[in-house]
Amino acid sequence: MIGRLMARLPAGSFAWLALHELRLGIRNSSTKPWILQLGIALLVIWTLIGVGTGLLLRGIEIVPGPEAYAGVTVAAIAVFSFMATQGMLASQRTLYEAGDLDLLFSAPIRPRVVIAAKLAGIIAMIAWTYALLVLPIAIPIAALGHPELFGVPALLAALALAAGCIGLAVTLMLARIAGPRAARTVGQIAAALAGGALFLFSQLWSHSDDRSRSGLGRLFDQILASRAASHGIGALPGRAAFGDPVAIALVLGIGAGLFLLATLGMQTWFLSSYRAGGMKLGGKRKAKSRVAGHFHASLFASVFAKEWRLLARDPSLAFQIVLRLIYLAPLFLLAFRDNSGLPFGPSLAFGGVVIAGQLVGSFAWLAVAAEDTPDLIAIAPVTKAEVERVKLLAALAMALPLIVLLPIAIALETVPGAVVALAATIAAGWLSGKIEVAHAEPAPRSAFRKRRSGSWIAGLLTMMVSVGIGGSAAVAVYFLERLPGL
Repeated sequence: MIGRLMARLPAGSFAWLALHELRLGIRNSSTKPWILQLGIALLVIWTLIGVGTGLLLRGIEIVPGPEAYAGVTVAAIAVFSFMATQGMLASQRTLYEAGDLDLLFSAPIRPRVVIAAKLAGIIAMIAWTYALLVLPIAIPIAALGHPELFGVPALLAALALAAGCIGLAVTLMLARIAGPRAARTVGQIAAALAGGALFLFSQLWSHSDDRSRSGLGRLFDQILASRAASHGIGALPGRAAFGDPVAIALVLGIGAGLFLLATLGMQTWFLSSYRAGGMKLGGKRKAKSRVAGHFHASLFASVFAKEWRLLARDPSLAFQIVLRLIYLAPLFLLAFRDNSGLPFGPSLAFGGVVIAGQLVGSFAWLAVAAEDTPDLIAIAPVTKAEVERVKLLAALAMALPLIVLLPIAIALETVPGAVVALAATIAAGWLSGKIEVAHAEPAPRSAFRKRRSGSWIAGLLTMMVSVGIGGSAAVAVYFLERLPGL
């Protein structure tokens, strides 16, 4: 369908290029046919749920009030945070990985049109992702008796416009500050922080006292009490979602204004960042150590040093590690709450085991599957099983400084429970790594920039193992906390 629309437009025009970017985004996100068919089936089911909900609400009048406006505002804040992360990641791929900007900038097309089309493609993919989640519910309800909810697509479009422009602006600013050598790594870390910031903030807020209300729930209470979502600028998301034409015009106008500002005001930054990002980053430099210093006496030391250096050089791995640290922090802070009556030790044990399984599994999968020199390893005087075992040990060693944090927190409650949790954590990490190693499909390391996960079967087995061991560890820690003298 996109191809037919492109055939009716002048080649090289803004609309033609924007549709081309959307088609490339959908093509790059496509997966195996059976997974695509499963996704279509789930979308149909989700739409049928929306139709059923619309029929149930057909005779019920929906009167928006302060509570509804506050709820929409909180939802918009949450969605926007994830949209901005997606915009940053898409902007980095456009600048450093797409590989088509040389051709586009050398074509008889104004650079401003190329930049606008690239940004439009980023925004379209952001909107596409959340439209599949929200619109199958909102559109049937609106069509079956509540037309005011046709403002929901307008609000999503405005959020996508703002998130795409802000994501591009942050990416260009980081590239300008950090320089071409560190721009990609810093950008990945910034995206991880942006994606987990709302979650971390809500968890910290919810654990700041003894109240059982979640962080987002407390944000809702705060917005409702201050009436920030009932008047002024803060009321725009809620009023737009419920069909206020003035609010819809304003939010779309703000989004369109940001789009024009980004395409007109960031052209120089975009071009300079692209040229800098295309330069050879690894310039010649004099070696600071002897060649002998790069060799090690044992196979484990050699493999560990190699994998650690590759980890430090890979921005996508830095992104994964920082993201896991963000979700690890709230679990670690559970140990320092004042209300010690809750089973914090078991909760920490379960969370630590699950995180360890995912972390070590990812390290092991990358260490075994992302291999640029399989021929060299094949002719080495060691067996394949020995190399894989050593790589698994190296993955566990790299993850060890992170996975011991929660057992240390459990030690504040019970030392034997901490020992049990640590043993379960190591066991879950080792078994998860073994599963990933068994299902890994070797490929050059450069091929893993677009594919950051292993086999879905291995992922499912890893999750089952982690949850099973984590549940057992939680039960053991629970009873150890209640033994006298422990």
